[in-house]
Amino acid sequence: MIILHHGSRSSASRRVRLCLEEKGLRYEGHVVDMAKMEHHSPEYLKINPLGVIPTLIHDGKPLHESGTICEYLDETYPDPPLRPDTPFERAEMRNWIRHIDGLIGNLIIFNWRHHLQKTASQWTDAELAEKLKSIPSKERQEAWLRVARKPYTEEERDAARGKLVVLLDKMEDALKPSGWLVGKAYSIADIAAAPFVKRIDEEIAPDEVTAQKHPRVNEWWTKLQERPAFLRADFGPFLGP
Repeated sequence: MIILHHGSRSSASRRVRLCLEEKGLRYEGHVVDMAKMEHHSPEYLKINPLGVIPTLIHDGKPLHESGTICEYLDETYPDPPLRPDTPFERAEMRNWIRHIDGLIGNLIIFNWRHHLQKTASQWTDAELAEKLKSIPSKERQEAWLRVARKPYTEEERDAARGKLVVLLDKMEDALKPSGWLVGKAYSIADIAAAPFVKRIDEEIAPDEVTAQKHPRVNEWWTKLQERPAFLRADFGPFLGP
């Protein structure tokens, strides 16, 4: 049995849902409300001590980190394959996952202000201090403190936007040989990039995901969104209610 604890708007959760749908795997989904701090609840911390989402539970065993989860699913359920055939290309795929994951802070700068910032800004100092006690990571404690009391500036968003546009530049070059990020076929590398391009296209820099600015990325994104699995994975609008 597969159970997925995830967030509807979480990029990492979207990645795992897309992988599950590409595999055609049935799973039991449990939505974790981050605005209500459910990912820091004692119950959730029992299955994920880091207090992050998603968490995949397979046959009673929890697994964390979206890239690792996707590779695990591909190894456990190898058909259809989502990893390249050769060791070198699989290494390239992992490098793409690491590179994209390294940019998550730039994405979060935009994500915070839509949902979590409004919630956190309404807490009193005493409430904020109490909330911070439940967060296991000092880095995440600092992020919540920052968003609650000193929201990111437009200058910081501009810098983050620039770094995310560089990702599109890197993708544009990689897509040239075959239209996919690694080798000649759709892989977990493409799945890893999809939630980031979704956010860039939706709000952060929509004028960059165009046939004029990044034609190969534009074609890749159109092709990816047409896949039946993408529709089932429910990326939905990040800026929705």
